[in-house]
Amino acid sequence: MSLSLDIRLKRANKVYHEGEALTGVVVIVSKEAVQHQGISLTMEGLVNLQLSSKSVGVFEAFYNSVKPIQLISSNIEVVKPGKIPGGKTEIPFEFPLHVKGNKVLYETYHGVFVNIQYTLRCDMKRSLLAKDLTKTCEFMVHCQPQNGKLQPSPVDFTITPETLQNVRERTALPKFMIRGRLDATSCIITQPLTGELTVEMSEVPIKSIELQLVRVETCGCAEGYARDATEIQNIQIAEGAVCHSLPIPIYMVFPRLFTCPTLETTNFKVEFEVNVVIVLHDDHLITENFPLKLCRV
Repeated sequence: MSLSLDIRLKRANKVYHEGEALTGVVVIVSKEAVQHQGISLTMEGLVNLQLSSKSVGVFEAFYNSVKPIQLISSNIEVVKPGKIPGGKTEIPFEFPLHVKGNKVLYETYHGVFVNIQYTLRCDMKRSLLAKDLTKTCEFMVHCQPQNGKLQPSPVDFTITPETLQNVRERTALPKFMIRGRLDATSCIITQPLTGELTVEMSEVPIKSIELQLVRVETCGCAEGYARDATEIQNIQIAEGAVCHSLPIPIYMVFPRLFTCPTLETTNFKVEFEVNVVIVLHDDHLITENFPLKLCRV
């Protein structure tokens, strides 16, 4: 007997804020009437923390204490035990997104070592011989926008052999000078990161200029902290021998799910940085790093 269960949320973008209600329908499609022991919905919000392989040995004690942090967990009964007729049945539901106690709903975020995820699960219990049915769907939580206006604070930068750090032989470096500006390092997450970059001079040809968005995730407890930086996306803004003294625009959109407002809690931190990477013709890499603060206004 073919029997399917599905959850359909009313909002197409599946984005909700604390205090709102998730509304939608549970859809059951069956060729014939189905006997069941009740249909329920469970809402769950979890923060999953993971350690990178390089930190596991260092924090053996911490590894055992990395339990998922529960942000929300509630359950409602949608239909009492009974029978569902054959065909397509839609059961409407409304599930308020409320937090118990002093817990905070962090924004949905899919990272490498920190994952903040909210799910809605529908369970249809059936008799002993028949298999229970389960369907899960993810929904997004956005934190309430902060009031007030964010004052952009432009950052000017100049990259020359003298400004570089972590260089072994400074004399062996070719001569170059790159000037640029980021319009803001405190960024609104729904707006792009903008600025410009100009190659004033370079003795060797430039192969590529790239913008790299990096997530810096810190997990920790009393034993110590494991801090890991990983790339989210890399955008090439120039290729080949670029014209000197010509401004090159910097423009990067923050991807949904993989970024969230900068977050700092007692157990974990999620921060973001952007790297301006210049690749010279001999594959020398020159990197300038800028910490970013993301927020929602």
